Amino acid sequence: MRWRGNRRSDNIEDQRHIQHSNLGGMGRGGGIIKLLPMIFRFLGFKGTAILVLGIGAYGLMTGNLRAILGGLGLQSAPVTQSSGPLKQSKAEQELAEFVSVVLADTEETWTTLFSERGLDYKKPRLVLFRNVVKSACGMAQSAMGPFYCPSDQKVYIDLGFYDQLKNQFKAPGDFAQAYVIAHEVGHHIQTLNGTSAKVHAARSRLSKVEGNKLFVLQELQADCLAGVWAHHANHSRQLLESGDLEEGLRAASAIGDDTLQKQSQGYVSPDSFTHGSAAQRVKWFKTGFQSGDKKSCNTFGA
Repeated sequence: MRWRGNRRSDNIEDQRHIQHSNLGGMGRGGGIIKLLPMIFRFLGFKGTAILVLGIGAYGLMTGNLRAILGGLGLQSAPVTQSSGPLKQSKAEQELAEFVSVVLADTEETWTTLFSERGLDYKKPRLVLFRNVVKSACGMAQSAMGPFYCPSDQKVYIDLGFYDQLKNQFKAPGDFAQAYVIAHEVGHHIQTLNGTSAKVHAARSRLSKVEGNKLFVLQELQADCLAGVWAHHANHSRQLLESGDLEEGLRAASAIGDDTLQKQSQGYVSPDSFTHGSAAQRVKWFKTGFQSGDKKSCNTFGA
């Protein structure tokens, strides 16, 4: 990607220097990781790795994480935090700059597309953290992956996730990393246009299986919206280089529910899908990329 020297976003909250402790077992080295089997039984998942390996904890966050943890009696744990000077390697510093530039580019795309319809785009904030973070959706650990919280309209990411994307998911490349951010920003678009609220309301009236199907449609739409951003980044600002699109498609395929289930449990259980199959995720990202039009992302109608 041709990102160096481009504008950085002003909507970055760097919390990497903040350390949370006394989380009732939810801090570093335990907590959510140890509780995942119980949480997944609560949600109806058969394999704890499915969501941990998933790209973004959005399915769990809008599930809603606060309600889920509350239902498990885990929401009242006291929280304390401390902070000190931020220590980072040159590689991490460059990655933080990259994330800021990508966020700025999504801001440009969506500001333009919203203004074409006479609307103002409310930009999300992106929070950088390490290990554990406190959001309006509840406490979350890095192992849960990047996520978007609709309650505070912020994207959260531990930059260490990109090592996992490269080494564990075999999806390296800067455009694969940008896809992660664009996908979560896609959830922000869904919050602004009311889609997220409608899905949440509809799920309360559906069975677990049917509710999961709605989650899939919502996630696939976020993939399509990420493709819409990539279209404009490429055609309007020539941000993409040769091979970038393939990196994004590889990442979309690597985090399909069927791919992750095969890795974690050895078989595929479509009724428990929450993000869509590899083929579905690739299809909808390509749909958005080829059209550059948000209207093409009607996964619910399809």
